[in-house]
Amino acid sequence: MLAGMSRLVFAALFAFVVAVAGPASAQGDESPAGRQPLEVYFIDVEGGGAMLVVSPSGVSMLVDSGYPDLGGRDLRRLLRVIKDVAKLEVLNLAVVTHWHRDHYGNHAALAAEIPIAAFADRGIPDALQEDAEFETRIGDYRRASQNESITLKARMVSDLDGTIVPVSEHVSFEIVAASRQVIDRSVRHPDQTMPNPYAEQHVPRDRDASDNAESLAMVIRCGEFDLFCGGDLTWNVEADLMTPNNPVGEVDVYMVTHHGLPTSNNPVLVKALDPTTAVMCNGPAKGGHPDVLALLRELTGNGDLKAWFQLHENLSVPLEQQTELSRIANRGPTESCEGRYVKVTYVPGSDEFTVAIEGREPETFAVK
Repeated sequence: MLAGMSRLVFAALFAFVVAVAGPASAQGDESPAGRQPLEVYFIDVEGGGAMLVVSPSGVSMLVDSGYPDLGGRDLRRLLRVIKDVAKLEVLNLAVVTHWHRDHYGNHAALAAEIPIAAFADRGIPDALQEDAEFETRIGDYRRASQNESITLKARMVSDLDGTIVPVSEHVSFEIVAASRQVIDRSVRHPDQTMPNPYAEQHVPRDRDASDNAESLAMVIRCGEFDLFCGGDLTWNVEADLMTPNNPVGEVDVYMVTHHGLPTSNNPVLVKALDPTTAVMCNGPAKGGHPDVLALLRELTGNGDLKAWFQLHENLSVPLEQQTELSRIANRGPTESCEGRYVKVTYVPGSDEFTVAIEGREPETFAVK
């Protein structure tokens, strides 16, 4: 009953949001086939998190918002992509994966710059020991959301578009992990469950007490296209999600968890997802760890991974250990960074999708 209620209640809440606010943009550029694309922007916030999803009907969802302050650096980058590139006039939904400042640092500031129809998160804790300024930050968030943010839980599913487009063009997102709870389809949906052949490779680690382990993880789907976003979910919870069974399936795009740090990216998760492409939201001095780079390189030889993209060159790791230069969006230190984004585009009904770094030609990949 819980799974059904989660789906119905959240879908109803979000359908109401879309009905009141309307699509975020007119989506003026059509594909050659006359269909509007799904667009996903991975915005450079120097090792924080920020992903903008725009459905074929123009309904938008921002997942995380980078660092606060810093002279408004991340806020400006977000607004450039949201307003100038994606041409949005409203954000239909602003999601927080977890309560670290590099992930929700600009939700409140954004609300002063562009209307946000609804906020959603994993639930607001009473305190956060790892952030001495949490009380101030969460106060700003509560005011921006008017204390009405939606609490997301594992098993919740919603269509971004509701009934405003044909079912074949719907963009849905499913919460597969939240506050250490994970989905398990084996009881109610055994037909959607497959054993994880890599389950025995899991080596448990000490319990992670940080808010990273509480992070939301979601799968975004449109037609045959699937994208996994795990926020900063950490090692043991990744294993809880993916063992003994794989409830997610394989995906086309893997947003590399936790900026490419080895406290996340458990091989039992990454290998089972078997992504065609991956996008790492790292910074010049954060993320892009050699262990994770080695895992991705292993998958290019033994799995289906065709390419991975990095928002940044890691300045402390030899270039030969990283992805090809043509797939690194930004090089050099933060001070000279141009803040280029990585964009994924998928046209519903197509058998391929593209990944492009801002200002460069897109690369085309087959949908699984």
